[in-house]
Amino acid sequence: MASPLQTPVQPAYPPPIPPRRYRRSFAGPFLLIVLGVIFLLGNLHLLAWERLGTIFAHYWPVLLILWGVIKIFEFQQAQRDGLPARGIGVGGIFLILLIIVCGLTVNGVAPHLGQLRDNLGIDDTDMNDIFADKFNFDDHLEEDIPSSVTSLRVNDDLGAVRISTATDNKITVVVRKRVAGDDQKDAEKYNQQSKPVISVAGNTMVLEAKAQAGNHAVQNDLDISIPRKMGVHIMARKGDVSVDGREGEVEIGDQHGEVSVENITGNVKLNLDRSSAKVEQITGDVHIDGHLNEVSLTDVKGSVQLDGEFEESVKLARISKNVSFKSSRTDMEFSRIDGELDLDDDDLHADKITGPVHLTTRSKQIRLEDVSGDVRLQDENGGIEVSMRSLGNVQIDSHNGDVQLSVPDKAGFRLDARAQDGEIQSDFSELKIENGDHEGTATGSVGNGSSHIVINNQHDGIEIRKASAAESPMPPAAPARPARTLPAPKAKVETSDN
Repeated sequence: MASPLQTPVQPAYPPPIPPRRYRRSFAGPFLLIVLGVIFLLGNLHLLAWERLGTIFAHYWPVLLILWGVIKIFEFQQAQRDGLPARGIGVGGIFLILLIIVCGLTVNGVAPHLGQLRDNLGIDDTDMNDIFADKFNFDDHLEEDIPSSVTSLRVNDDLGAVRISTATDNKITVVVRKRVAGDDQKDAEKYNQQSKPVISVAGNTMVLEAKAQAGNHAVQNDLDISIPRKMGVHIMARKGDVSVDGREGEVEIGDQHGEVSVENITGNVKLNLDRSSAKVEQITGDVHIDGHLNEVSLTDVKGSVQLDGEFEESVKLARISKNVSFKSSRTDMEFSRIDGELDLDDDDLHADKITGPVHLTTRSKQIRLEDVSGDVRLQDENGGIEVSMRSLGNVQIDSHNGDVQLSVPDKAGFRLDARAQDGEIQSDFSELKIENGDHEGTATGSVGNGSSHIVINNQHDGIEIRKASAAESPMPPAAPARPARTLPAPKAKVETSDN
């Protein structure tokens, strides 16, 4: 009998494992919210962009701390719920690295942002108004000047200032204003909020030009007329300054502008930063300091003192009293200039100078003509030419550059000269000259020997010339040769700092 069919037993399978559920991390969205709020505050001008950069440069590690606190909180929450904790992930690692790189970069750049902004003449209002429209307005102020007032102080952070002479005892101010705004209505509102104000403090009248309305820049160009005898003190940050015709003292502080001072009976003091100065016809003393571009001084009856850094050139002409000049590369002083002095990055040329002359510099070609009195000169890496009109005591120390000294024919002097790796030549037969393989020496006396000349030169030669021979006319020119094409001159690369 056949056995009944039996249903095969199906093997038992474990129930399917549900997919692992992770709690979504909110660390990334939280940091995005923080950064978004910060940038929103910047766009709304509630915080200056420079201030935001400074805050981030100092406190960027706080973002990493917040990230870590959030991840610890998420880990503990996942354990309480019996769920696996979510890791950092590729996106999280990328965001952490981005914060670290940006933080270190800004932290390194932040200390130099202020200097860079000053060099470029950029401030917060410039950044706020870079895309805003500009609107022009005119204004006029006029007031009587009290009898007790002897000077005027002008504060104008943005705009040009020009001082002229009034025919009456009044101060008259013509204001040409440029206002940044979104439209004409906004600009009119900012114009009303930034009216210049005149006040009196003791014996000084103060003119205050407001360079800002809220976070919007306001440029005030001021034409001011006052009595000739009033002194002037001007503080300008971005703009040109011009003062003409004063019988009082003039003091000017300016950044990123051109300063012109002319026809002043009194002292002139300038403190400039990245500015140029032109000073002419001054009866008193002139003192200029700061970081300057071009400087030109002409016809000064008093003394001149220049201190600071000079990027381009310095020109002096007809200075009646002591001249003092100090920079990182050049230190010079002499009693007066009847001629001219021209100083730039590579050359120093002067004529008709009265000593005692003290000059220390480096990497310059020096040429001094018609010098009277004592001379003390030091130069490195540059040739030296000195022509004496009236001989005093002379000491010249040079390194890597030929030295030529011209003295009057009948001058009396004693000479001690030494040239290492160079030769000595002379127009005076009374001197004893010995030129060896590695050194040349010259000693001896000429005439009464009243002046003492000491010259030390390393790596180049020395020439002692008679002034008449050095200044003899050039021989007749040779017949002209057929013209030929010359190669174009090479461009001269200039560096800063005189």
